[in-house]
Amino acid sequence: MGADDAQALFELDQDPEVMRYLNAGICTTMEQIEQRMLPRMLAYRNPKLGHGIWYVSTRADCAQLPSSYIGWILVRPMAFFTESPQLDNLELGWRFKRESWGFGFASEAAQAVAEAVAKYGAASTAPVQAFSALAVPDNLPSIAVMKRLGMQFVSQRLHQDPMWTAEIVEYRKTLTP
Repeated sequence: MGADDAQALFELDQDPEVMRYLNAGICTTMEQIEQRMLPRMLAYRNPKLGHGIWYVSTRADCAQLPSSYIGWILVRPMAFFTESPQLDNLELGWRFKRESWGFGFASEAAQAVAEAVAKYGAASTAPVQAFSALAVPDNLPSIAVMKRLGMQFVSQRLHQDPMWTAEIVEYRKTLTP
């Protein structure tokens, strides 16, 4: 996804249930997407390494869902917005339309993206050693996705980021060479 995808990002963030564990259900404004989200996304975007926001859609024959765009998968170095980004430990994140919940799309898409990114990163100067994910402790659906991805609990702590401060859990999957 790139700067031309503001409308898709906006559409996804208009459901309070989608935003529930991110900011207590407050919908994102188009101004926030244009002024904050897109610049942040573009800061860590690196197509050669697979870093960025991956657009997720269903196949044309998926009759259960009315639209093909169902969400996205985020990939960026852990702690990217700090002085010590972890180039070999990539953060996976996801956000999906509520209509797509319960079908396994988040797990399937995150797994496929992680596999693709690990292949991209294998040729870089900082090969991917691990994938991590963060969630608030009450976000049991996201924690279930982390577990389905083979991630293990690492810690519970206060996470501070320029856009987000919250008590979180971190899960990680270390890759074997």
